[in-house]
Amino acid sequence: MDDIYFWVIFNAFILLLLGLDLFVFHRKEHVVKIKEALLWSAFWIALSLLFNVGIYYWMGSGPAMEFLTAYLIEKSLSVDNLFVFILIFSFFKVPQQYQHKILFWGIIGALVLRGIFILVGVALIAKFHFIIYILGAFLIYTGAKMAFTKQDDELHPEQNPLIVWASQKLRFTKTAVGGKFFTRIDGKLHATPLFLVLIMVESTDVVFAADSIPAILAISKDPFIVYTSNVFALLGLRALYFALAGIMQLFHYLHYGLSLILVFIGAKLLLSDIYHMDMRLALLVVAGILTVSIVASLLFPKKDNELPQPPNADVS
Repeated sequence: MDDIYFWVIFNAFILLLLGLDLFVFHRKEHVVKIKEALLWSAFWIALSLLFNVGIYYWMGSGPAMEFLTAYLIEKSLSVDNLFVFILIFSFFKVPQQYQHKILFWGIIGALVLRGIFILVGVALIAKFHFIIYILGAFLIYTGAKMAFTKQDDELHPEQNPLIVWASQKLRFTKTAVGGKFFTRIDGKLHATPLFLVLIMVESTDVVFAADSIPAILAISKDPFIVYTSNVFALLGLRALYFALAGIMQLFHYLHYGLSLILVFIGAKLLLSDIYHMDMRLALLVVAGILTVSIVASLLFPKKDNELPQPPNADVS
């Protein structure tokens, strides 16, 4: 979809929702309860599906199927990424009332970065067809690597180059200072430890995008479909975090299901010039893998359901 009006209207609508979220519904910092999180999560999912219906009437069944498949993949990868956010907040001991603010601004940054990645990715694929083979091989490699990587081994804030740079170049307060990212002390600007957490969340999303964007580009080459499916999946991420944070450890097989999905999407890309898979079949495969991994997690729970406890850096 190249019509600039759709892009302008969509982004204006998203900015309006984000403004209402930050300055009206979550104007005061508070601990997000499970009931509130579930209601917001249901709202974002319903809005995404409503938009999917709009895509069906405006663009046809093909693009609508692409949007739904891309949204499902991005949403599923986001659920797996929530585990890393739990570890980040646990490592820095971020008070619950500040977690929503960090996730909000983290997702704003993610929307900008992913928008750039998507436009660049679509342009490169359109100009250099062989890139789809590189993306396909990369997804297969990433999926295989994910299957053999423990989630709690992925968090090393002290090794993050941005964290190291910020720690050396910026003045920091010892406490969160009322949930602010910056504050002035004796006329000098100081960053708070919450700013370090935000840097960690933003830089982590760059790694997430390296997995998710190629996977979505394997589903659709339409930048509008790829972008909007990413946006809707990210917008519901905060609510989903607070709804699932306490039970994420139950879905221990989801990690393997997602790795299999990445391998499947990668193979689909590599074989795209030989065999064109119907999008409905691709959607069924993705949904089937997710369903099996979730059901298996519930039927065969881990004996030790304790979340890993990394060394803590207090920002309270």
